[in-house]
Amino acid sequence: MFFERSIHQPRVTGSAGLKTPDWLIWLVAIICVWTGLGTYGVLNNNEGLYARIPLDMLNSTDLTHWIIPHLNGLPYMEKPPLLYWLTALGFWIFGNRDWVVRLVPTLAALGCVWLILNFCRRIYRPQVGRVAALIFISGLGVQVIGRTLLFDMLLTAFLTAALMHAYLYKIEHRIRDLRIAHICLALAVLTKGLVALLLFGMVTASWIFMAHRNGAWKQLAAWIDRTSILLFLAITVPWFIAASLVEPIFPWFFFINEHLLRFLGSRLPHDYYSGPWWYYLPRIVLYLFPWSLLLPIVMFSKSPGVSRVERQEYVALKKNLMLGWLVPLLFFSISSAKANYYLIVGMPFLTLNLAFMLEQRNYLAGWRNTILGLMIALIAVILAGAAHWYPQQLFGALNDAQLTVAGMPWQQFSVRLLLVVAALALLSAALAWLLPRLGLIAYAVLPLCFMVAMLSIVKAMESSVSDRAMVSFIESMEPARTVYLYRNFEQNSSLAFYLKEPLKIIDSNSNDLYWGDRLRPDNEVMIERRQFRQQDEPKVVVVPNGYMDEFAHYKLQSRFRRNRQFDHATVFY
Repeated sequence: MFFERSIHQPRVTGSAGLKTPDWLIWLVAIICVWTGLGTYGVLNNNEGLYARIPLDMLNSTDLTHWIIPHLNGLPYMEKPPLLYWLTALGFWIFGNRDWVVRLVPTLAALGCVWLILNFCRRIYRPQVGRVAALIFISGLGVQVIGRTLLFDMLLTAFLTAALMHAYLYKIEHRIRDLRIAHICLALAVLTKGLVALLLFGMVTASWIFMAHRNGAWKQLAAWIDRTSILLFLAITVPWFIAASLVEPIFPWFFFINEHLLRFLGSRLPHDYYSGPWWYYLPRIVLYLFPWSLLLPIVMFSKSPGVSRVERQEYVALKKNLMLGWLVPLLFFSISSAKANYYLIVGMPFLTLNLAFMLEQRNYLAGWRNTILGLMIALIAVILAGAAHWYPQQLFGALNDAQLTVAGMPWQQFSVRLLLVVAALALLSAALAWLLPRLGLIAYAVLPLCFMVAMLSIVKAMESSVSDRAMVSFIESMEPARTVYLYRNFEQNSSLAFYLKEPLKIIDSNSNDLYWGDRLRPDNEVMIERRQFRQQDEPKVVVVPNGYMDEFAHYKLQSRFRRNRQFDHATVFY
């Protein structure tokens, strides 16, 4: 069996690259996830939704809100509560600051770094672990998703921990690893539901059947440990029972509507994107960027001469690691519900796969380290020229919006940014050439450059993607006024977070409040135009730009003397 021999003795490789200490990998990781974390406001749509729910838990006197999460004062049963609980804990300790909103996903991303390093240390591949950890934490996908309040990075950390300990149990047969795997799997289920259990089961079953073939069913019996199963049930079952007691519709809603019908594309309401089967393939390249530039070299270069046993070990390793990301890729590709951030769950195993292939081809040593830097420099120069000569084709929408970053037009900023990237790539290539032991760590400066650019862009677009400035304006009004939102809650979800109170929605068409409104038909937050016209208290209405014509058609603006326009909405007062 793969690693039965090498798991008990260090594996010596011919690679001499990246023999850097772990602390340097951790330094890069911390800079990647924590730099500028609170410099821009909470984003509308998903981040605003998920940030508001923990505030409701902390502020509500109804303890059932900790069992069934509430959004804008209404039940919201789409996801399990672990992410909300951890975020609420962060608010309780540090206050409801913008950086605290994103603290849990950043800790989850750092947790994945530790898991990769620990896993490779236990299989005597610490050097490969450093490469994989660097690629993972500095890739574009983790830099975006790991800094946004979403369920998927926390799911990635727990599911990765479960799979890695399950694999270690497979090769070492230590019952402690199997029990840790079940605990982590239970936490993954409490993060995002049964999808974690399904992915774990498919990956581990594939490992067993691939290794044992005809004897796989007998081997599966070794995975049935009573204590492990009891640990899993003790962590997960209490919440499912409590949620079913609080909301009798919960079992149907959660297991059928949110899981089965979502996968089949029949969920109500249909508030998700359904893309083609190849939807995630280009996204894998973006998730790994700039390291995805290594993929053609790795795939088409020949492996150095090794013994037959070493070749068999490598093939077995590649297959096992490949299943860790290929199974989620196939599952989400087949599913009718697709989203950009779903596939982040496979990134730890994908980066491990890439790092092992780099080691196998001796790419971590010597002059080959410089190839990546030269490639990036060339691509950056080409893109800079294209941004200068063909801005409309590349950035037409941004040019139309007259976006400025760092005090300059987007076109000018993009050219300068890409030229800086090219210069850094050449510097990295020179460092890798002069100091081979530094290896790929030299290229960590490139993702950091992209991170600073993203921060600048998001900060420049803040008034279009966050309601922080709008709330500051509303709170400055005298006397204090009741805030209404016209039609769509998701487009201005951060409004409720910053106001710290439920919003009254006029003629709501919100998908996220759809079921809450039906479960609480007598609620006070969802009102019709007729009810709004009857209200006499001082009020403010926020109208998203897409609904301005409709708002004017019903002559609702006639009750207000003034208004102030923001990038994505207008405030009537």
